[in-house]
Amino acid sequence: MSKRVLTTESGAPVADNQNSATAGVGGPILLQDQHLLEKLARFNRERIPERVVHARGSGAHGYFEVTDDVTAYTRADFLSAVGKRTETFARFSTVADSLGGADAVRDPRGFALKFYTDEGNYDLVGNNTPVFFIKDPIKFPDFIHSQKRDPFTGRQEQDNVWDFWAHSPEATHQVTWVMGDRGIPASYRHMNGYGSHTYQWTNAAGEAFFVKYHFKTNQGVRSLSAEQAAELVGKDANSHQTDLLQAIERGVNPSWTLHVQIMPAAEAAEYRFNPFDVTKVWPHSDYPLQRVGRLVLDRNPDNIFAEVEQAAFSPNNFVPGIGPSPDKMLQGRLFAYADAQRYRVGINHTQLPVNAPRNATADNYGRDGSMATRYGSRQDKNYEPNSYAGPTQSDAALAAPVAVAGWTGTHAAPAHVKDDDFFQAGELYRVMTDDEKSRLISNIAGGLSQVSRDDVIEKNLAHFHAADPEYGKRVEEAVRALRED
Repeated sequence: MSKRVLTTESGAPVADNQNSATAGVGGPILLQDQHLLEKLARFNRERIPERVVHARGSGAHGYFEVTDDVTAYTRADFLSAVGKRTETFARFSTVADSLGGADAVRDPRGFALKFYTDEGNYDLVGNNTPVFFIKDPIKFPDFIHSQKRDPFTGRQEQDNVWDFWAHSPEATHQVTWVMGDRGIPASYRHMNGYGSHTYQWTNAAGEAFFVKYHFKTNQGVRSLSAEQAAELVGKDANSHQTDLLQAIERGVNPSWTLHVQIMPAAEAAEYRFNPFDVTKVWPHSDYPLQRVGRLVLDRNPDNIFAEVEQAAFSPNNFVPGIGPSPDKMLQGRLFAYADAQRYRVGINHTQLPVNAPRNATADNYGRDGSMATRYGSRQDKNYEPNSYAGPTQSDAALAAPVAVAGWTGTHAAPAHVKDDDFFQAGELYRVMTDDEKSRLISNIAGGLSQVSRDDVIEKNLAHFHAADPEYGKRVEEAVRALRED
């Protein structure tokens, strides 16, 4: 085998990679040492801005295989036939901490999927919880600021966390999820994934349905107690990354079964609560789970930076047969996610291998910008319409239209008959076992008891009382006991 020769970025061979060029033995380094300057300059630029949220993540390649016929509900090609497989890339993440944060912490987990379909890339960007803390995107920056490191102390402050929740009663359902047993997954393999938002499916006849995605782990749900998590963080802060990497390397490929809940579009307006409110679930008794297929992860990334850090997901990457719903949080994410990637990675992030379509061709009039690699031929024009056989519109909408009416303004979400910020949180509490309830109370009281303002504590206690009288009483007693110690 011939010896590989080290080169500069421009391809010139490097004569010495151990010693910098100097003015004589022991003299100062010369500015003309192009190889040294290039190495240092590149090193300074090896990192891109980390994600504001979901910064700490892991990923893997795999495939999605259809197991059940859902063509009555969607014309999406990658779901068109039982047995059809589509290449997929998955990224899992914590939400609040920075890139250097630990994996085994109490936090929601991102569950992001990119399907490389024949009709373009489809991104499904969800979490390991079926609900979220807020229902309007205008509150999202404030919510994240309350959960991130305080600008003065440089650490997460319970005062900030619980003060925001005190003024956001719709968070009670998600707080009950995150503070419960599933708040710290044992690994990324042992947690479910959810689309969380409501999406629209449209079939070949143009009929519209609203859907919710549920990826059920085939490894079984396993979680850590607060004590187990603290011990694990001390041993391996990268525990979930280590687990995912080693499992796939051993050939123990994690998998999830996808189910969906399907609501005919006509039923949405009269449903007893707002079906587009991401702080609520649809009871399975109303809309049972219907199996769709299986997600399997079977290959680790060759380079974490190139394939995980630069992976760019956006929930507005739809394909024919799938579209958005009036979910306000989803509507905000349709802009925010793509814009974050343009800032972090650049306007041409979609041309990177992990983000580029693999089974379809990107053919449009986007040109130039930093790091552009797709520019076409000399005959190609960069405007439309044109007389030079450039790409033209399909005239086929990806999803069905949604009727809208009324006056513009900053409206609250429409109220349905049973809309309530607390009922589903209480339902969740009441289905827990006694041991699960005890751990939930302990987790909540551990943080809430550290809050310095009595009025903030009282506002939060009122939310738990509203969800369930026993729930509120037990949290109140536990907080009081901790504050009296």
